[in-house]
This record gives sequence, structure tokens and C-alpha cells, in this order.
Amino acid sequence: MNLNYKTFTLGVEEEYMVLDPVTFELKSHEQKIVQEGQKAIKDKVKAEMHQAVVEVGTDICADADEAWQDVSNLRKTIAGIAGELGFAMGASGTHPFSHWESQLITDHIRYNEIVNELQEAARSNLIFGLHVHVGMESREMANHIANSTRYFLPHIFALSTNSPFWEGRMTGYKSFRTKVFDKFPRTGIPDSFDSIEAYDNYVKLLIKTNCIDNAKKIWWDLRVHPFFNTVEFRICDIPLTVDETITLASLFQAVCARIYMLRSKNLNFIQYSRALLNENKWRASRYGVDGHLIDFGKEEEVNTRALLYELLDFLDPVLDHLGSRHRIAYIHKMLENGTGADRQLAVFDQSKNLTDVARYINHQYLAGI
Repeated sequence: MNLNYKTFTLGVEEEYMVLDPVTFELKSHEQKIVQEGQKAIKDKVKAEMHQAVVEVGTDICADADEAWQDVSNLRKTIAGIAGELGFAMGASGTHPFSHWESQLITDHIRYNEIVNELQEAARSNLIFGLHVHVGMESREMANHIANSTRYFLPHIFALSTNSPFWEGRMTGYKSFRTKVFDKFPRTGIPDSFDSIEAYDNYVKLLIKTNCIDNAKKIWWDLRVHPFFNTVEFRICDIPLTVDETITLASLFQAVCARIYMLRSKNLNFIQYSRALLNENKWRASRYGVDGHLIDFGKEEEVNTRALLYELLDFLDPVLDHLGSRHRIAYIHKMLENGTGADRQLAVFDQSKNLTDVARYINHQYLAGI
């Protein structure tokens, strides 16, 4: 079997916070950043449900280097436009102290429908995520890979944790964003599906019974994308910096390629139940990289950092095929400096001032570009 690693293209979507450049609280931009952005980068910038959020998405990128370039350009472009309009930008899973009650909702038919249905759960959903699309040769392969990569979601999520504060309080979580999002239906790590037909039938049943009007209202931590040939990973907090974003994207890409390589040798990864995987997700959201995850094979707790080093060994055979070895090597720096949550907490520890934390988030937005 001739393995084609070129299939595993990357698409990266980031959600940014719009800030007041003096107080660093969240600020509604009334879609001005999006309107100006569309003149420069067309449909790569979009409005989000809350007016203090801007969403961007890359082109389809051949590899991690191309994705780094694209995300860097997007961050630079948006920061420039925001600056001219009197705003500042930042990337964090939650804002340290702004309250959702004072944030405006974008007037758009889709958002109006969601708010109408989900009410307070939707209005309070003022969070910022990272979505990574990995290209697939077929939807059948996408389903197989989605089933097997579920196991690794908590490991990579732990590395992305970047939301320790909520509405002016230290939450005790490294990622409180996921706790906020849990109020939505159809979230969390999904079950596995025996076939792509089984998944499609599930979606059809939900549409037929008026649970959803289209498959985009399935908000799981990963999903076979309803319209593109991709597996979409949605579990991560938006990281502070572009280097962290691309490291996480490269990890998702490499996990997909490694499962594909095993499949070519008629090997597969053990499928664990959603109930077990969600135990690890909870631990990752609470402790980030400084806790323990369960190794279900050994049936024991293992230090999360040790598991991440094990993951690197597991991925090693595909890194040169993907050209991402140098991008994934940045994980060592992330483990050394701490996740976004660790760094936010360190700033707060020093100054005891959440405005300083928000200022730091803004300062990191273009770091390394």
C-alpha cells in the first residue's frame, strides 16, 4: 500500500477577542473589524455570535509551515485593522474579567436561531476556541481516523489549556472554557461510529426529528466534517501565540497520519468508551499538563507530561513524511514555559491584577511573528 501523506492538509480556525486598548476589557466592534478585514482577506474573516469576537480561517494548507505563515498573516492583518479602528486583540479561551451579560449578540439569522433555542446557554457562551481541520482521502477513512484519534484528545487539549479565569474569578481550572461550553447540547468527546453510514444515519435522524437543521449543530470535540473531507478537531482553547497554535495543529495532523499508517498494516488503536475518555478530558481541563491522565491499557494514572513524551515517540514515524518535526519540537518549549493558563496564572500571581493578565494576553497575540 503506497501511503499518501499529502492528503493530510491543514486548515486552522481561530477565535480572537476584541479588547479596549486602555482598559483591556472586551469591547463590541460592531463588525467593523470584519467589514474592513473582508476588504483585505475576503472570507477568511467572519463575524461570531458575540460582537467582541472575530473568527478567522486559513486557506487549505499543504503543511504546518504553510499554516504557520497563514495564521501569522491573519493575526497581523487583524491586529493592524483593529489598531486603526481603536481596538486591541487577544487570544485566550476566556476573558479574565469581562462579563458576558454586557456583551452584544450579532444580529444574524443563524445566531438569533441559536439564542432563541439555547437561551442563556448561548448568551453566556463567550468563549474562544481553536478548530483544526485535517484533510482526508475519503469520508470512510475520516470516520475510521476520528474513532481512533478520540483517545488522544485529552492529551493535546491539556497542552492547549488557556482559560483559567472567568468573570473576574480564578476558576481553579486550567481550561474553564470547556466548562462553559458543556451547557450546549451535543458537546464533548463523541462515541465511535461503526461506519460512515452509521454516522450519516445519526445526523439524518436528528434532522428528521427537528433536533437540528444541519450537521453543523453537532458541536463535539471532534467530528467528521459535514461538508468537507476533513476531520475537525474542536477541543482546544485558542492559544496565546501562533507557535502554540501550529504545534497543536501539527499534533492533530500527525495523530491522523499515524493512525493511517497503522491502518495500512492492518493494525488499529483500541477503542475506549466515551465515558472513560471524558474522565481524561475532565482531568486535562482541571490540571492542564500538571496533572495525571489515566492510561487505560495499564489501568493506572500516569503523569500527563510523561504521556505527552510517549505521544511524541508514537508520532515519530510520520513527522518527516509530514515535514512537521521542527513544529512539533516546540512542544518542549510549551512544557518548559507552561501552557497559556500557567502563564496567565503566573502574571496574576505576580501582580494580583487581572487587567495585567488581559494586557499580557494582548501582548502575546503577535509574539513570535
